[in-house]
Amino acid sequence: MEIDQAKRATKRSIWNHHPDLPIQNSPLFSWPPKPIRAAKWLVRRWVDITATLLFTFVAIGFYLFLQPAPETMKTLAPGWIATIYVRNLLFLTTVAGGLHLYLFTLKRQGKNLKYDAREMMVNNGTFTFRNQVYDNMFWSLAGGVTAWTFLEVLYFWGAANGYATTLTFAEAPVWFFVSLLLLPIWASMHFYWVHRFLHWPPMYKRVHALHHRNVNVGPWSGLSMHPVESVIYLSSVLIHFVVPTHPVIFLLHMYIKAVGPAFSHAGFEKVLVNDKRLTDAGDFHHQLHHRFFECNYGTADMPWDKWFGSFHDGTDEAGTRIKERRRKMYQS
Repeated sequence: MEIDQAKRATKRSIWNHHPDLPIQNSPLFSWPPKPIRAAKWLVRRWVDITATLLFTFVAIGFYLFLQPAPETMKTLAPGWIATIYVRNLLFLTTVAGGLHLYLFTLKRQGKNLKYDAREMMVNNGTFTFRNQVYDNMFWSLAGGVTAWTFLEVLYFWGAANGYATTLTFAEAPVWFFVSLLLLPIWASMHFYWVHRFLHWPPMYKRVHALHHRNVNVGPWSGLSMHPVESVIYLSSVLIHFVVPTHPVIFLLHMYIKAVGPAFSHAGFEKVLVNDKRLTDAGDFHHQLHHRFFECNYGTADMPWDKWFGSFHDGTDEAGTRIKERRRKMYQS
C-alpha cells in the first residue's frame, strides 16, 4: 500500500500520515438519519477483523475456560484474585507488547500509515525512568491492570453474592445482542464526561497530566494513567451492577476499555502485513486530542464534541478554532 505522504500532509506537515479530512463521527447519530451507513458501520464493527471482534472471542473463551467457579468467588481469596490478575496482566502484555514489537521495535511497516513521524522519547526527565516506553509500561501494568483487576474482582464477587444481577443467554437472548450493540454508546458517553472532568484544572494537574505526557503515542500509552484516573476511566463498567447483563458482556466491556487503548493509541492507522490491511489500529480522533489537548474529549462513536464545540476534525480551520478556544480557556 503506497501512501502519497505529500498529499496526506497538512500545510505545516505536522503529520506523517492522516486519514481523509475532515474526519467524521459514526453515522449512528447523523441527522437526517442515514440508516444504510449506520447499518454498514455496525456490521463492520462486529464482523470485520477488528479489536472489538478479538475482544469478543477472548471474553467468550476466558469465561468458558478460565473463569473461576461462582462458588469460589463468593469469598474474596488470594487464589482466584491472583488468577484474574495474572490473566489480565498477560492479556495486556500480549496485545500492547505485540503491537509495540511489530510496529516500533521490528518496524515491520516502517512509517507507513504512522500518524506522527517522531519516535518514542528517551533520556527525557518528563517520563518515569526517563524513557517513554518504560514509563508507559510501568503505569499500564502497575496502575492500569491493578485498577482493572479490582473492578473485575468486585463485579464477579458481587455477582456470586447476588449484589450484581447477571442474565444467562437462555434467559434473555435478545437483550444479550441489544446490550452488545449499546456498549459503544454507553462507553462513549461515559468517556466524554469523565474525560471532561479529568481536564478540570485541579484534576488535570494532579492526575490526568501523567497520561498527557504522551503527545506522540504508542500501544503502551493507552492505559498509562495515574491510578486514580485508571479507576475513574474504567468505572464505565459499574453500569453492570445496576443493569443486568451476561458476564461475557461485562468482560467484553472491560476489555474494550482496558485493552482497546493499545489499539487506539498505536499511532498507526492500520496494521499491515505485506502491505495489506490486517486490522484497524490507531484512532486519529484521539490522536488529535493528544496533540491539541482541549478537543475531542469523547470518541467518534457519539458526537458529544460536536454538540459542545470541542470537535477537531483534523483540518487547519479546526486547528485554528481549537487553539483560540484553548487560549480563552487558559485566560479565564
